[in-house]
Amino acid sequence: MNILEKLKDLGFKTIPAEYYEQGVDVWRSWYVGKVNSFHRYKVYNGSRFVHLERYSCGMAKKVAEDWANLLMNEKVHITLEGKEEQEFFDQVCRDNNFTVKANEQQEKKAALGTCAYVFSVSDVTVDEETGDVTGNGGKIKIDYVSGRSVIPLSWDNGIIAECAFAVEKTVKGETYVYMQVHHLNDNGLYDIENVLYKKNNENLSDVELKDVEGFERVPKTVHTGSARRQFVIDRMNIANNTTQSDNPLGVSVYANAIDQLKAVDLVYDSYINEFSLGKKRIMVKPSAMQTLDGEPAFDSNDVCFYLMPEDSKDDSMIHEINMGLRTQEFNTGMQDALNVLSSKCGFGENHYRFDRGSIQTATQVISENSTLFRTIKKHEIILEDVLTEIARIIIRLGNTYLGQNLNEDVEISVDFDDSIIEDKNTEFERDCRMVSMGILSRVEFRKKWCNEDEKTAQKALKEITQQMIEEESRMIQDQTGAGEM
Repeated sequence: MNILEKLKDLGFKTIPAEYYEQGVDVWRSWYVGKVNSFHRYKVYNGSRFVHLERYSCGMAKKVAEDWANLLMNEKVHITLEGKEEQEFFDQVCRDNNFTVKANEQQEKKAALGTCAYVFSVSDVTVDEETGDVTGNGGKIKIDYVSGRSVIPLSWDNGIIAECAFAVEKTVKGETYVYMQVHHLNDNGLYDIENVLYKKNNENLSDVELKDVEGFERVPKTVHTGSARRQFVIDRMNIANNTTQSDNPLGVSVYANAIDQLKAVDLVYDSYINEFSLGKKRIMVKPSAMQTLDGEPAFDSNDVCFYLMPEDSKDDSMIHEINMGLRTQEFNTGMQDALNVLSSKCGFGENHYRFDRGSIQTATQVISENSTLFRTIKKHEIILEDVLTEIARIIIRLGNTYLGQNLNEDVEISVDFDDSIIEDKNTEFERDCRMVSMGILSRVEFRKKWCNEDEKTAQKALKEITQQMIEEESRMIQDQTGAGEM
């Protein structure tokens, strides 16, 4: 019995299993890099079938990595206006290795379609009978889950209200599946059910939490007393075209580019085989293999040489074969395949360059009307809401369980990395020319480049003008004084 059937036994409904089997599992196999149904194949050579393994570029992993680096890197800043709120948030992030794991989550999200951040508080005291929290805890913990581990239970307009999270844990060599079920009770408040199963192959059997090391203090039920969820769902901003039409989970960034991934690996495999099959061969007759002074004329272990039958029609004793390599044709084919893949994954064309047998990300300044710029901004719509909600949950849990006195309505802003999108020096110089031509006012220039409002910009320009007048007046006085002397 799998986890979806276990949820059904607990009285919960979810999305069809086909989404995970035909979607997530397929995307994951490409993310790993070797797909049994594609990279392992057999060819009939005229006498028997030969089993072969196709070379892989691992482009699914590369695409996911690149999207993670574009969306969540060290230049992304989450700013809380309050000093205490900012310090508390930063400390929780450090405790949970958030900077590293957030980038990893973006990669998993790009590859598998969906990821989630699940929050809990360590060392809280929970009444075993009622499930009510009766004491404060120690630290806020963030669990990072993705792919098959995210199982929605109820949703509206794509927003998941109730969700289960199932992750595998290994304890003393045994595999367990630990599941948290976040659901709303009859009072409209969230309860968290904790369930543990022992995994044997694909079968799950119920296990008591208290009987497994590390889960002794995990309560079966926790009444949060809050109508706000204690998890955040993040996905790519791409419409889900897999199974049911209202599926709230996301799709992989390469979900509709599987054929393009195949094309890249087909060309790459042919490219590598071109060198393997194009190696120099020297055909020799048995008489050429005679020994000289007791030593063989040719090394019998050298695969460059191939021994021909004695009755070969070729009159020459030694015949050299040099195979021509079609490297230019393969370079062109590989670049074409990469361009189509790049376009299908939202980067626009020419994002990848095939150079001397390796695949590199093309360095470029991304203009505001480019496909990549628009796609980045599209994905940032969801990501900004996700990061903001993460910060608010941390502040709320700090107040509820850790005795903090933080402002839960604090202003939160997310500054994404625009350095790859805009050439700042070029844009600055262009705006300077526009000011000198009278197309852009000095007030507009200061508002944009000095981050000032209109009133502050006007005041600053007035002060600058006054300083220039005073400086010019002093220079005239100095010149007049020098002339009188």
